[in-house]
Amino acid sequence: MGYQSSLTRRAFLRSGTAAITLPFLESFGFKAFAATPKIIAPPKRMIFLGIGYGVTAAEWFPKKSEVGKNYKLPRGLAPMARHKSDFSIIQQTANENSADAHWGSTFWLTGANRYAEPGKSFHNTVSVDQVAAEALGRQTRYTSLQLNGSDPALDGPGHGPGLSLSWDKGGKPVAGLSDPLVLFHKLFSPSKMSLAERKAHIAQERSILDTILSDAKSMQRKLNKTDVDKLDEYFQGIREMEISLGKDEAWLTRTKPTAPFTAPENRPYGYDEVKLMYKLIIAAMQTDSTRVATYRQPIGALLSSIGASSKPHDMSHYSPSGPRIESSRLRDQKQSELLAGLLDDMKKVQESDGSRLLDNTNLVFGSNLHSVHTLNNCTTLVAGGGSGIKLGENIVLPDKTPLCNLWLTMLQGAGIKADKHGDSTGVLNQVQA
Repeated sequence: MGYQSSLTRRAFLRSGTAAITLPFLESFGFKAFAATPKIIAPPKRMIFLGIGYGVTAAEWFPKKSEVGKNYKLPRGLAPMARHKSDFSIIQQTANENSADAHWGSTFWLTGANRYAEPGKSFHNTVSVDQVAAEALGRQTRYTSLQLNGSDPALDGPGHGPGLSLSWDKGGKPVAGLSDPLVLFHKLFSPSKMSLAERKAHIAQERSILDTILSDAKSMQRKLNKTDVDKLDEYFQGIREMEISLGKDEAWLTRTKPTAPFTAPENRPYGYDEVKLMYKLIIAAMQTDSTRVATYRQPIGALLSSIGASSKPHDMSHYSPSGPRIESSRLRDQKQSELLAGLLDDMKKVQESDGSRLLDNTNLVFGSNLHSVHTLNNCTTLVAGGGSGIKLGENIVLPDKTPLCNLWLTMLQGAGIKADKHGDSTGVLNQVQA
């Protein structure tokens, strides 16, 4: 009798260890079970879209008296009408330590106190996207994506210091990509270097890091406490670079996904740039190239491209009438148009379990600023189902609720272990679905 025929169903069941360790085999009558595809739950994702200068307050925020689902959509959000059940406006949040009315992005995702370090005029902490990325980005090619507008010089002081919306564990700025064409090729185009060349490049970078680390450690014993603290921050940066190199090495032999659309022929500007960046963010999520993205949007280029007559800083100091407020209103309308288009496209992407990309993504659109120089009631729109936030509502919280309470609620809602973020005091039960 052959080996295969001697493996009876009874023999299989008698072996307790086999039942535990062997797969369900078609030969034993498990064909139907084996043929049934396993449905894997889609991953959670987070997207943060920062607009720096805030909005036209009286025409973007719903009335505080109209809480819940039965609120009237303001003029500034009118293009979002078809998605009203898919997003919520969250009012009355603030970063307690924020005092820089021209910095709408610097502390938006961190909630840090600029003056927390004695003797220093600037201090920041880790941003919420990087906390999320550490948990959600372990299995993706890119732990997170940081994106910027293409011409920051046009934006003036509205966004504030930073190389993107993101800040690392040491409170240092994380650089962002500003060219959509470069982003497209980063996501989908094969490297022009051979595998051997890429391996050699990583080995060289590792060697440089080892040398730097050795030199830094050799001088550590000769430093005072202040310099030791600085060196600790430096070591943290080295560790993060080592982790990044390890990840690059792990993905060396894995081909990049096929792009869902062809590469754009020309570099877009302003309105069209934002539209393409949104499209690329979706493509990155759809192909699971990353699960966390931030985009510090171009304001100056956007205003120029839509025919607004004011520059960003002038526009932000609008009065009840005149060209400044008209520019601000036009800016709100166009940003809402772009955001509505982004949600349209996220609804079209079907996940492995039949849900939509939007159902598994927590998307935040906003700023540390309300409008003009107002830092209370931060501009905050939350869409998607990735963190279990109530949708379709105008949610009015107690005055000066820490914005970081929302970030903490989102982190926990996405299954990320976090007890505190920035100046948070706890999760927001009022916004949980």
